[in-house]
Amino acid sequence: MAPGFRDDLPVLEEKIGHCFADKSMLKRALTHVSASVARADSYERLEFLGDRVLGLVVAHMLVDAYADDSEGLMSRRLAALVRKETCAEVAREWEVGPFMRLGDGEAAAGGRDKDAILGDICEAIIGAVFLDGGHDAAARVVRSAFGHRMMSPGRRLQDAKTALQEWAQGRRLAAPSYRLASRSGPDHAPKFEVLVDVDGFAPAEGSGASKRVAEQAAAQAFLSREGIDIHKGGA
Repeated sequence: MAPGFRDDLPVLEEKIGHCFADKSMLKRALTHVSASVARADSYERLEFLGDRVLGLVVAHMLVDAYADDSEGLMSRRLAALVRKETCAEVAREWEVGPFMRLGDGEAAAGGRDKDAILGDICEAIIGAVFLDGGHDAAARVVRSAFGHRMMSPGRRLQDAKTALQEWAQGRRLAAPSYRLASRSGPDHAPKFEVLVDVDGFAPAEGSGASKRVAEQAAAQAFLSREGIDIHKGGA
């Protein structure tokens, strides 16, 4: 196992708020494909399940908390709460980093602090709780971790790409387009440079460990450069 790994799972269970009857379920939720013998032994299937469980529980929370919101506004709240970056925040609060089972290459590349991996593992843990303890147990974990985020008044309700697209549409511009400018680094730690083009404006550039992250960074760079306040619908 990669350096920095710890295996005292009761400490992590206390932070998550669930004691697993089947400890192997939690171990699988913490196992990145780089450390697993077979893909089926990694967290990927649990992440798939956890993503759906998270969406259902958060949707229920929103319906209960925002009785006067339109469907569109609740959809934006949902998207903001279940996005990978928010899940990564939760994983950091749980301090899952040292418990993650990573291959040596991924660990050396900073995998314990990558939003993409932390977000996936958060969802995988939720999926594992669901299988281990049922819906009520999973709902308790989600409500504890995401409830205060739902009520945070300053929380962004849109990701940068969505905000930029809606800003462009509001000005009757074509949808922003994204193009890969470069890819560098080894396969286990790639770096993508992406440009976003909006009609009538200079391109903006963003970088990240995946094209998705780089596109979000490029969109955010455009919004920041042009002084667009997405909370007020733009400049």
